[in-house]
Amino acid sequence: MTIKASGGSSLAKPQLYQTVAVSTIIQAEQQDRFLDNNELGELDNFFKSGAKRLEIAEVLTASSDLIVSRAANRIFTGGSPMSFLEKPPVDEPALVGVSGGGGLPSDIRAALQSTQTFIDAGKGSSSGGGFLGGILASFTTPGIGAIPSGFRPINIARYGPSNMTKSLRDMSWFLRYVSYAIVAGDPNILVVNTRGLREVLENACSIDATIVALLEMKASSIGYFKNDAEAKEILTQYFDILINELKAPTPANKVRQRPSGDVQGLELPQSYFNASERRPKFVMKPGLSASEKNSVVKAAYRQVFERDITRAYSQSISYLESQVKNGDISMKEFIRRLAKSPLYRKQFFEPFINSRALELAFRHILGRGPSSREEVQKYFSIVSSGGLNALVDALVDSQEYADYFGEETVPYLRGLGVEAQECRNWGMQQDLFNYSAPFRKVPQFVTTFAKYDRPLPDQHVYGSGNDPLEIQFGAIFPKETRNPSSAPAPFGKDTKRILIHRGPGINNQNSNPRAVGEYPGTLGAKVVRLNNELPGASNGLGVKFGESSTQAVIRAAYRQVFGRDVYEGQRLTVAEIKLENGDISLREFIRILAKSETFLKTYWTPFYVCKAIEFIHRRLLGRPTYGRSEMNKYFDLASKKGFYALVDALIDSDEYNKAFGEDTVPYERYLTPAGLQMRNARVGTLREDIGQRVDVETTPRFIELGQVSNFRTDIEARVNQGVTVQREQTKIFKLTNNYDKVQVKNVIRAAYRQVFERDIEPYVINANFTKLESKLSNGEISVKEFIEGIGSSELYLKEFYAPFPNTKVIELGTKHFLGRAPLNQKEIQHYNRILATEGFRAFISALVGSMEYAQVFGEDTVPYRRFPTLPAANFPNTERLYNKLTKQDNELVVPSFVPAVSTSASIN
Repeated sequence: MTIKASGGSSLAKPQLYQTVAVSTIIQAEQQDRFLDNNELGELDNFFKSGAKRLEIAEVLTASSDLIVSRAANRIFTGGSPMSFLEKPPVDEPALVGVSGGGGLPSDIRAALQSTQTFIDAGKGSSSGGGFLGGILASFTTPGIGAIPSGFRPINIARYGPSNMTKSLRDMSWFLRYVSYAIVAGDPNILVVNTRGLREVLENACSIDATIVALLEMKASSIGYFKNDAEAKEILTQYFDILINELKAPTPANKVRQRPSGDVQGLELPQSYFNASERRPKFVMKPGLSASEKNSVVKAAYRQVFERDITRAYSQSISYLESQVKNGDISMKEFIRRLAKSPLYRKQFFEPFINSRALELAFRHILGRGPSSREEVQKYFSIVSSGGLNALVDALVDSQEYADYFGEETVPYLRGLGVEAQECRNWGMQQDLFNYSAPFRKVPQFVTTFAKYDRPLPDQHVYGSGNDPLEIQFGAIFPKETRNPSSAPAPFGKDTKRILIHRGPGINNQNSNPRAVGEYPGTLGAKVVRLNNELPGASNGLGVKFGESSTQAVIRAAYRQVFGRDVYEGQRLTVAEIKLENGDISLREFIRILAKSETFLKTYWTPFYVCKAIEFIHRRLLGRPTYGRSEMNKYFDLASKKGFYALVDALIDSDEYNKAFGEDTVPYERYLTPAGLQMRNARVGTLREDIGQRVDVETTPRFIELGQVSNFRTDIEARVNQGVTVQREQTKIFKLTNNYDKVQVKNVIRAAYRQVFERDIEPYVINANFTKLESKLSNGEISVKEFIEGIGSSELYLKEFYAPFPNTKVIELGTKHFLGRAPLNQKEIQHYNRILATEGFRAFISALVGSMEYAQVFGEDTVPYRRFPTLPAANFPNTERLYNKLTKQDNELVVPSFVPAVSTSASIN
């Protein structure tokens, strides 16, 4: 039996807005079936109207300002609503061109601005007539429908500019939502984003005024399609849905049942639940047709077995099916008996330990994962004592099952969009929904819940480890390869960072908070102060006469604020002169440096907000942030008021005043334990006798690996012959003395082994090569001519030419006479041309007479297997060519072009 991962198991994913195509396909996919005729017809109608829908959206986008302006002028009085639209202001020449005159007073220009928004030069405008038509449209209500009885125009002066900006923005959003829904062919986005806004609009504006504005937007939009009935119908449909949703009361949140008292907030907005109602829920009713009952039974299979077993296993539990279809048992009993069946026991109980089997039973029967450790303990004791049957009975007979599914409904996965999800088991819940049980056997819930009762680990608020970096806040994980704990300890907002005071230990942040302004003395950082009085002066004089000391203070300020000495072009000379003249205090000088463009580009622009705040805090207050509460305060300030407000808040704080005052350059007062450890010498780097640091030179690892550990005597042979001992050929046969019969005999035998790849029998030699051997012995021919002679013989022709195609002949020829494989296709083409035009013996002569042969072997050396002179790309080919027997393998080592099929053969 083959286990298949069926598509019936739905995936847990964030709720997305539906389209006609997506919602239709999801319904079919959840039931493991093809699209029926009705669904195909729905898709067909949607795609046929696609061009029209895009055209409507394009017109609404192009005329959005005009449509919003008409709606705003309908409900607001006493000014120009469009002046509050989040758009660039209209240029003055455009206003002059509209009015037909120039130099108009401000009140007339304002009136023109309030009426010129109705002017639309595009064709199809619903309220043409230029300036007079705009004024007329502001006093008439053509075709917007019944106005709510409670509507009263809103005065702009009382409403306020902030509320006006928000109202114009909201009307623009409503128009965009309508255009989105028209393109998607599904009002899902209108339902999700409109429900729940009723209370907000009632408190900020008026529901009746909003409905009037939407009615005006509907009439204005339809006016662009006077002669297009299809477009009018589409616009009317979606605007009516939007208005009806806004009229409907705000639905209550959907609350999830709480099996235990410690479950965190479990409420889901009803609008999000309504958006997921397209997911079918299967209910077994007596009056259903046979096909509908089959669909419900298959849904039960998909829920309990995570696949349709009639397809995945080619089997079904037929006697149970007949009972539930006939009404002999309820769907609840059907689910109970499926979970107790031998098939379920074999697939989901026996292969797993009890904790994993418990998790799977929760998914299959209740449609969720375990919620708490207490719940896991309760059902773990049940399955341990009573086995699978007791566990199934406990889940099916639970009050939760009765409330959610009752007697007739098939259980379903209660994931995202269906109901609120718990925070504490979020990750495990999604894994349980995402993965098919036969392919994931590791239990998750029991180990995760066990971690919650353990003591807090020694770790940082924002990740595992205790400050792995000296500057940690904002850098959640300093490296992508770092593997933080998947269940971090629940640190709260009051958790404090461990900081070490740079000075006497009694002045640290916890034991003596009043010692903030104490200087560290000789135990800590160097403190640089600006002396405002000269020695011996009776009255307070400025520092203009102490330029040298002032320059030292300025340099210290640059080093503290910027972390380095700045370049000459980055110095703020105007601020330096003011400080030297006593026009500003040192605190103001620090403020100017912190607000400079250089500081902004160094510590604000390159980083995200949390990291930037951490850097700036250390530069200006001389310590890391204490904890999350302090970081939240600065983050809120930076998000609302920006970078310069953050700098002012730090420099104007009471801590800065107590620690540095008006005349002290900020210095590092606290640092983290990791920062202190980074600045101290590691163990083993100090010499105990003299107490000084010793810098040990270490050899890089790649140099150690590249060094030769012992003296090698065979290095020259390795360079000349090859890489390893196995590839080494130490004997080269060279004929130096024709009168030495033993040497001549050895050369001849080596030539036979090279050319014919074996020793030649004596009777073959006598028949074919006796004449060549005698000429070589007498010195009449050279070794080169002897090699060419045996290569051109009838024996070589029979052995290495006749049985093979030309490409293989060329490979063997280069192997026998040049000691290598062919270099490339170009060389094969060259020798192939010689073989085709001049014949076999010309090919042998070309090989032996080549310049390569002369340079490598000369006149008196037998060819051999070459290694050091071969290109790297040709080395593997030569290895393959030499390491196989020619007679047993016809494979081409360097394949030529793919052989073409004969045209005549294909015709025949």
